[in-house]
Amino acid sequence: MASVPSTGRQPADANGPPPALPPLRHGERMDQKTFHARYEAMPPDFRAELIGGVVHVPSPLKRQHGRVHAKVIQWLSEYEDATPGTEAFDNASAILDEQAEPQPDACLLIVVPGLGQTRNEDDYITGAPELIVEVAETSEPVDLGAKRADYERAGVREYIVVSLRQRRVIWFVRRGTSLEEVGPGPDGVFRSEVFPGLWLDAAALLRQDGRRVLEVLRQGLATPEHAAFITRLAAPP
Repeated sequence: MASVPSTGRQPADANGPPPALPPLRHGERMDQKTFHARYEAMPPDFRAELIGGVVHVPSPLKRQHGRVHAKVIQWLSEYEDATPGTEAFDNASAILDEQAEPQPDACLLIVVPGLGQTRNEDDYITGAPELIVEVAETSEPVDLGAKRADYERAGVREYIVVSLRQRRVIWFVRRGTSLEEVGPGPDGVFRSEVFPGLWLDAAALLRQDGRRVLEVLRQGLATPEHAAFITRLAAPP
């Protein structure tokens, strides 16, 4: 494990305010607790992630990223509304382990005690979300590399990368200790294994056809599998 650099903090003056934490800088190496403390000391509009023990400060996002991101949030939010016991999040930090505190574009959780993987600590998601979505353009090498490795290690069950450069959706499902890529059905629709009824028309998402994305999702929500999932969430073990 890489050594943790000094935070640069000096002993506090008993008669003065505590010393300020140094700002986060792209490429710095540190553990999650150091990152978290320094992140909370940054200005509210500052964004950063800890991926594989390295600080990543994201580049500005273009229109296409924002548009596809909005459709993803719409898709997950509608699933949440139809599925009590699940919650969708937009750009919420997730504390995974001592090497990783990412801020994924979107995630979907099972929040029923005894069924979900995460917990609430100081109003942060702690633990591995069941499903994570990243919209990837300039970030694609990281999303498919170091970030995928963090999600795999932490126990994320499904991971979706919407690749704007490749014009395709890459969907990973946990198989044992690995996240392995799976394909859509013959109709071009992906069907979640973790969240029954969460169906995605990848082509519609990529062309930003929100109406079609929701039409296909509603077909999934009408299935017996989704009804059975709602029943299971309502009566946990």
